[in-house]
Amino acid sequence: MAAAVKLQRHTGRRRAARFLAEGPNLVEAALRRGLVSEVFATEAALDRFGAMLTEAPVHLVTERAAKALSDTVTPVGLVAVCTMPQTSVADVLAASPRLVAVAVEISEPGNAGTLIRVADAMGADAVVLAGHSVDPYNGKCLRASAGSIFSIPVVSELDSASAVTALSAAGLQVLATTIDGEVSLDDVGLAAPTAWLFGPEAHGLPAELARQASHRVHIPMPGHAESLNVASAAAICLYQSARAMRISRAAT
Repeated sequence: MAAAVKLQRHTGRRRAARFLAEGPNLVEAALRRGLVSEVFATEAALDRFGAMLTEAPVHLVTERAAKALSDTVTPVGLVAVCTMPQTSVADVLAASPRLVAVAVEISEPGNAGTLIRVADAMGADAVVLAGHSVDPYNGKCLRASAGSIFSIPVVSELDSASAVTALSAAGLQVLATTIDGEVSLDDVGLAAPTAWLFGPEAHGLPAELARQASHRVHIPMPGHAESLNVASAAAICLYQSARAMRISRAAT
């Protein structure tokens, strides 16, 4: 129990290579991936969700103990300790990906989790959280991903430039989303394998990283908003890529 509590902090997760998944949806998704090492559950939670816990070691805990493991306002009393998947950019490239989302310097866990969920929904092959981005196994990020973090490879890569270089060398066109991009999303070719670069709303992509891209792309915005947050931009761009790839497959 004491070791599990330490997993609420980034340093604790990194040292143990484990994280906490809270609530029935995340726990069930982690169980499907075979990542759960143990479960802490209150008596009430065990009554409600016990049927899905038959394959996992379960520790019965008090409501107070369950609250100590939770970072939500109203804990449901069900928390799993999970093994952190070990995936690298090299692993992603070895699988010959056709669509990769690269989020650079994303500090807001809700945005990161939503981007992971969008990438999963659009059939992307991986998400790379590059630079000083949020820990994807942060509780808020996990919840925002709605379980998609267990369905798609998510890589944390501190060296953004190295990640972009590797993606480009593997044959993916690298498209950087920028407000002043020289090509419109309406006009860029998206049937080829693509890695999208998304930066934070406040500062956008670092200029040196945008220069590494095959093209800098802007999203046409006929309304009055000046910008989109990273998850919204990702949803638009990844949908367009997925659509172009569907059309390309249907034509062959």
